[in-house]
Parts: sequence; structure tokens; C-alpha cells
Amino acid sequence: MLNPNWLGRLAAYHPDRPALCFRNTWLTYGELYLRARKAAGALRALGVAKGDRVGLIAWNHPAYLDLLFAGPLLGHILTPFNHRLSLPELQALHAYTEPKVLFYGEGFQEVARALDPKALPLEALLEGEEAPEEVRVDLEDPALLLFTGGTTGLPKGALLPYRQLLVNAVQTAFSWGLSREDRYILATPMFHAALNALATPLLYLGSQVVVEERFHAEEYLELVRLHRPTLLFLVPTMYQMLLEAQAFAETDLSSVRFAISGGAPCPAPVREAFRERGVRFKQGYGLTECGVNCFTFELEEAERYPESVGRPMPHLWARLVREDGKEAGVGEAGELWLSGSVVMKGYFRRPEENEKVFVWDGERLWLRTGDLAHRDEGGRFYIVGRRKEMFISGGENVYPVEVERALYDHPAVKEAAVVGVPDPRWGEVGAAFVVLREPLAAEALRAFLKARLAGYKVPKHLIFLEELPKTGPGKVQKEALKRLWEEQHGQA
Repeated sequence: MLNPNWLGRLAAYHPDRPALCFRNTWLTYGELYLRARKAAGALRALGVAKGDRVGLIAWNHPAYLDLLFAGPLLGHILTPFNHRLSLPELQALHAYTEPKVLFYGEGFQEVARALDPKALPLEALLEGEEAPEEVRVDLEDPALLLFTGGTTGLPKGALLPYRQLLVNAVQTAFSWGLSREDRYILATPMFHAALNALATPLLYLGSQVVVEERFHAEEYLELVRLHRPTLLFLVPTMYQMLLEAQAFAETDLSSVRFAISGGAPCPAPVREAFRERGVRFKQGYGLTECGVNCFTFELEEAERYPESVGRPMPHLWARLVREDGKEAGVGEAGELWLSGSVVMKGYFRRPEENEKVFVWDGERLWLRTGDLAHRDEGGRFYIVGRRKEMFISGGENVYPVEVERALYDHPAVKEAAVVGVPDPRWGEVGAAFVVLREPLAAEALRAFLKARLAGYKVPKHLIFLEELPKTGPGKVQKEALKRLWEEQHGQA
């Protein structure tokens, strides 16, 4: 049986090995586990019991890992909140999850106390007596409650059991070819999937993780200079910001074995810019409810098929299902369904939502991801967008991701997002929201697209913005773009 308290074993095996760096200070595996035991003791003194949610609102901080690794010793469920949300949004999530106690980091006392007058600073986690090493959980107990993107309505809380965290760590380490010698800068928000994307797989191996408190391109490049990471894992927006940083051209990237882009497809010009600096690139794919790393690719093959996310992880099954319920053929788009030991337990207190996403088919429980994909004859998968984002123009399916890729091919385009909007003649047409690097006429961009896309795929509307609205993890908020369109043009 797998051991949920694997950090305790690693602390016993190599207590003095560096594990985590924060604010230029390294914590060893022994020190990291000591912090977890103190956190478990502090929570127990506060009356936290198995199954209780423990809230956290903070910038990236070791406290996220303190609470995660304290879980096997007490049985609580770490529930991190997106600090970029408004107070009313946070209040709704706090009421939904009802944390037994809420901890806050530097700069968040006011908002935390507005959510819970008894909220405590992070320092309180390390003031308790060490908890016993007795493991109080099994593999199906939830370890994490992570909120989905929440671009519309109240985000749902996905319950991730220890089984999922362990299998994801093992699969990621094995399939991505990670080793004890790898080093990684954790810069994506820890309130989202950054905890189990690459941090826990690397710590599981005895590797090293450097935590950047708040992502800043120049600071990140300085951390690259100081710590010589072997892996990069960022969302496309962050890679773009690194390219624009003054220090990028001078930063030595020779230590990097490869870079992975998550959250959304990475534009080809961004990948090419890193490749010119000797950095090899992979596309990643995952979702909060499953994984978080769902596909794998050998590096050489990933470079030959840069738009593909690869093939399913060894202990994950994937299928593509058409609207009529039949399997999609080679090259045919269908909704991506996933099944395996990395699928979540379900949404917290949302049985009606569970019924929408879980499907029993034979002996397997499938998760409907809501993402559309196709696969080629070699079994490689390609994500073409969200099912709800696809629109039909004049009877033809249009996948926004395909149009966005064509937009990114223009050197003047910095960022782009496409949504379907109502049209009296065609039913729906594309509206492209574009951020430019340099001046460019709409007709020139439209002519560029017409040379690359079928006519019905070329956006009828081009809207130039200073920036695109994004969620905390850096994903473009397409619902916000639709609202902007409706405000300017009406519903019809």
C-alpha cells in the first residue's frame, strides 16, 4: 500500500539534503518535515479534526507545503483561496467550504479577518508542539480542495485524494524523465495546481524546489542565474513576459533540460524564441479535476509535433467522444474523456455537478473534461479548445484555438483570444481580441489570416485591446471578453 506520509520517509533517509528555497534560505528535508509536524500540532490544538477544511490565503509560501504535508498526520483538507478574487467572491467560497480555521500571509490580514475574524497569521502554524508521526489517513481521503477556474459563477471545489497526489507524482517523475538532480523554480500560483504539477513530483524524488513569492520576470531570471534550474514550468503569459524582460538576452539558460507550458497552448513564436536560446519545449495538458499532468511525450517527438500534448500517462485512459456519443475517428474532434487513478473524488458538496462530469461506461468511471481534442494516426493528442467555446458559423465548426494559433503567427501580435458572437446571417462568427506589439491595421491582419485559414474561420470582428483579462493562473477569461462584446454591441 502506498504511504501518504512519504515526506516522513524522505526526512529519515536524507534529512540534510536541501529541499526548498524561499527568500534565499534553504530548508532541508528534515526541516521541511519538522515544519509539517509542527503545523499538524498547531492545528490539533485549534480543534481541527479529520475532514475539516483548513483555509489559506497568501502569496507563494512554504506554508502551502507545511499544511499539505501535515495532512497525513491529522486528516484535514488544505483549502487554498485565490487571493486575486474580490472580497464578495472570497466570501462566497468561504461560506461554501466552511474552513475550520483560516491562515493568512503577509499583506492579507484585512481580507482574511473580513472572512473570519479569528483568522491567524502563518507564523501560528509553527508555534505548536510536534504532532506524532501516526498516519491518520488512507489513500481515498481528500488531501486538497482546489477551486476550478470559475470564469462563470461560483467556482467548484475539486476534492483531490492522497491516491491522486501520489500517482500523479510517480507518473510525472517516471514519464517526464525527472531525476533527483533536477531543480525547478515554482512561480505559478500555489493556490492553484502548482502544488501537484511539479513541486510534489520533484520533492517525491528528493529534488530541489525554489519558491518565487510573486512572479516577476526580472526576478525570475535572477533566480535562474542563481539556482540554475534544469526545468521550466510556466503558463504562456509568463513565458511571454520573460521574453520581454531586459535581462532575458543575457540570462544563461544552458542548465535547462526542457521547458513545459501549461494552462493553455503556448504560441509558436514564444516557443521559437526559447528554442533559439537552446531551450527545448513541450506542451503540457492537465486539469484540476484529473492529474494534474495527464499526457507525456518524448522530447524529440514533442519537438517534431509541437502542437500536440502527447499521449496519455501510463495509468490514465483517454477517449474522444462525439456529440452523438460515438467514438471520434482519427483527425476528428471529440470531447476528451479521462479515466484512471488520478481522477478526483468529486466536487465538494456539488452532487449535481458530479452527475454532469462522471460517466460509467462498462467497468470504468470516466471524467468528461469539457475539452475538445483530436488524435492523429500515431496516437498523439491535440487540444482544440473547450467544448463550450466552439461555435458554428454557417454550419461549420470553428475551434478558437486554431484561429488563435494563426493570429500568433503574425509578428505584431502579442496576445490573442477568439470567441464566437451572434451574427444575423451566419448564426455565429468569430470576434478576435488582440493585443499588439506594434501598430497593425485590421485589414492587414485579416488578409494575413485569410492566407492561412478557411474563410469561415477568419474572424469577422477584430478588437484591439491594451491587455486581455486573465484569471489567477494566467488563463484568458473568455467570458469577460464575451461580456465586453455584449456591452458594446448588444446581445444580437
